[in-house]
Amino acid sequence: MNVPVLPVLAFRAQMEDISTGSDSDYSRCWIAWFLSSKGNEYFCEVDEDFILDRFNLTGLNNEVANYAQALDLITDNLDDDIQDELRGSLDVQARLLYGLIHARWIVTARGLAKMIEKYKRADFGRCPRVLCQQQALLPVGLTDIPYEKSVKLYCGRCEDLYSPKSSRHGSIDGAYFGTTFPHLLFLVYPSLIPPKSGPADHGSTNASGRDTADRNRRRVRDEPEVPPAEGVGDSISTASVALKVERYRPRIYGFQLNETAKLQRWQEATRDRQVSRLEELERRGAI
Repeated sequence: MNVPVLPVLAFRAQMEDISTGSDSDYSRCWIAWFLSSKGNEYFCEVDEDFILDRFNLTGLNNEVANYAQALDLITDNLDDDIQDELRGSLDVQARLLYGLIHARWIVTARGLAKMIEKYKRADFGRCPRVLCQQQALLPVGLTDIPYEKSVKLYCGRCEDLYSPKSSRHGSIDGAYFGTTFPHLLFLVYPSLIPPKSGPADHGSTNASGRDTADRNRRRVRDEPEVPPAEGVGDSISTASVALKVERYRPRIYGFQLNETAKLQRWQEATRDRQVSRLEELERRGAI
């Protein structure tokens, strides 16, 4: 039987974090302990009022085992006499429940405000693409269903996705952020949309960040160009490669953004015309 990789990695990271936390911190405030654990830097604190409003948790009881006890653990209302072995498994369910609540929280007005603070500090990292010039990233899920895809990082400048550098962050479930968050943030706060050219405007601009950017630019400038190996790519069809390119499609609550969808349809129509032209040239032997 094939075991999904994501749940195994996430469970292993969770168990490591449990062993590093003290029992006193764990029992005093579960959310504070969870947010302070290594690997959970992407999460923000969900207001207690939001968690206690059962309307906000509609449907989660069908997705989380031991839902009532997991909710009591998150809100620090769990009985102290619960068995230790049950607490360990219950903590995994509490993490799942908090993650799903977190995905709903960050698309509210107060949740967006908290995530903007983290975005401006570049807590989610910066785009590795050289021409994006250290643009701050935002977390996004490829699906809203837990245990399917890990979290990815969205760059509003090149509009592409990247994997987190840290393995701890890479094991976070993408459903804990959802498919809507970064695109809704830019829709609500259009002033935060990064420019497509020129220096990046958002995120911290401390000295260490400037030094890192300078080092990266020097490294790219100084690295010699490596010529392609002979014979490599001779038998590869350019048109077939172009057709296999996968594009990320921003969505809000499952629907594509109107302007972005129009632009992508135009881009894909242009690509299809170019692919047809390449196929014709390949048939003639011109390529």
